[in-house]
Formats: sequence, structure tokens, C-alpha cells
Amino acid sequence: MDAVPKTTPFSLLAERWQPSAAMVKRAAFAALVMSVVIVVTGGAVRLTASGLGCTTWPRCTDESLTPTAEMGFHGVIEFTNRMLTYVLSAAIGWAILAARCHRPWRHSLTKLGWAQFWLVMSNAVLGGITVLTGLNPYTVALHLIAAMGLVWVATLMWERSKEGDGPVRPLVAEPIKRLSYVLVGVIGLLVAAGTLVTGAGHHPGTPQDNKMVPRIPVDYDRLAQAHADLAFVSIGLSIAVIFVFAAVKAPPAAKARARELLVGLLLQAVIGFVQYFTDVPEILVGLHMLGAAVLWIAALRIPLALRARDDAPVAAGAPASRVAEPAAV
Repeated sequence: MDAVPKTTPFSLLAERWQPSAAMVKRAAFAALVMSVVIVVTGGAVRLTASGLGCTTWPRCTDESLTPTAEMGFHGVIEFTNRMLTYVLSAAIGWAILAARCHRPWRHSLTKLGWAQFWLVMSNAVLGGITVLTGLNPYTVALHLIAAMGLVWVATLMWERSKEGDGPVRPLVAEPIKRLSYVLVGVIGLLVAAGTLVTGAGHHPGTPQDNKMVPRIPVDYDRLAQAHADLAFVSIGLSIAVIFVFAAVKAPPAAKARARELLVGLLLQAVIGFVQYFTDVPEILVGLHMLGAAVLWIAALRIPLALRARDDAPVAAGAPASRVAEPAAV
């Protein structure tokens, strides 16, 4: 006897609204864009010395949910960044609903959407801990790394929205795929090293005369040099990947993405060196953070171009509208 499908608010909505595959892609892309925006605006909070613009969390002050007039510009900046979390959550919610209501139900996309939601919630708590600990540099670094984790999952959902749900079909040999993973790992280390440079150097997130904000007790120049060394390794490895892809006749999309990554790394290196030798101006640091998020996306997309996934096979006798639909959300 067939099991009766479980009725949920999501399944009821899916009966009345079936978004197109193009809408699912747009929703996933919107969530990705907002994940990058939240990285950049989080950096703007630090670069404008507004990290403690709201003195506590989850309220802005002990007495007020919103910034007061006495808090001025810094309070507005910090509070605006907090409010953008709701915009990000709305974009992710749209992506979840679009994936859930599409026919057939893209269950894998729904799970990636919910993963983004819980990453946002956990990072919001981590942001609160960052404020309550007086901008401890380690929690600040972890806060940014968690934001990059969100970018990772959002990128995967966007790329998966352009594929089917069938089995993965590798388009290159296993060693080539592993090389692409090494490249992603090195870029990830490069981004993580950048957070440590920030934690030891300029722009602690509060006015310069505030000496209460702790810094990572490692020489700033040494950390900056280590970060630059990783940048050189990343550039060299990306050049090697381009030549390997050409030699093994990798898919054109993978070749194009590897070239894009190399161009981005070179531009990011130029920005990094200029900001170091010009006493780290705020605008260049902001561009460098945007570049870090874009490079992370570019690296993540390379392994995904080395495989293909077709549509999942339709079970014999299964109605088209019910294919691949589990019993519950």
C-alpha cells in the first residue's frame, strides 16, 4: 500500500506555485550576491571604526534595540549591517522556497538553502560574541571565515541549480580533480591568512585612540609576508593548473574559470601590495575584501566544471509532478 504523502505548509505552497528552473537559478544567485554583500558591509563596519557602534548584542544598547542619537555615525553603520542580515535571510528564504516548490522538487537544493540559513543564524550569534568580547581579533577572524563558509555553500547551490540531480559524471581523470581541490585549499588558506593579518595590524574596528581592543600578538610585517608568500604560491599553482588543463583537454568551462582565477589573483596581488606600501587605506582594504570573496567563488567553481550531472532518471510509472519528492521537507 502506498504511503500517503505528508502535508506541510511547504507542500501546500508547492501545489499553488511552481517556479521555473530559471527562477530557481535567479533565487540561488541572489542568495550568493547577498552573501558577498554581507562580507563587504561587515568589512565596512571595521574600516569605519564602527565595530562597537552598538555596544551590546542582540540589542544595540542596554536600553534600546536601535542606535540612539548620541551614538552617531558609528551606531548607524553597525546597526545597518545587522539589519542587512534580514535582507540576506530573505534572499536565502526565496532560494529555499523556489527549490522546494519547483517541479520536480530539487531536494538537494533545498538542503543547501537550509544550510545557508543556519550558517547565517550561527554567524549572527558569532557576531554578537565578537561585540561582547570587545572585538577580540580571533573571533573577528572566525566571523569572516564563517561568512566565507556561507559564500561556499551559496556558490555550490547556485552551480547545482544549473545541473541535474543525476549521478556525477567526471569529465577528467581523478588526479586532475584532486589538483583542483588542492588549488581550492590553497586559496582558502590565503583568505584565512588575510584575516590574521587584519587581526594583527591596522583597522581594529574602533577609533585609533581606543587602546582597549586586543590585537594578535604576532609581528604585522611577518604575517603580511606570509600572506604574500601564499599569494605567490596561489598564482604559481593557478598557472600550473591552466597548463595542466590545456594538456589534458579539460572542459572549456574549467579552462575559462582557471584563467579568470589567475586574472583575479593578479589584480588582488596588486591591490594588496599597494595597500601595504600606502599605510593600508580604507578604500583599498574594502576592495581587497571584495576581491577575496570573488576569488573564493572563482576557485570553488573550478572543480564543479570538471564534472557533469544530468537530470535524474524518471521512475517507471511515476507522475512527472511527483518525481524525486520525499515525504517531508
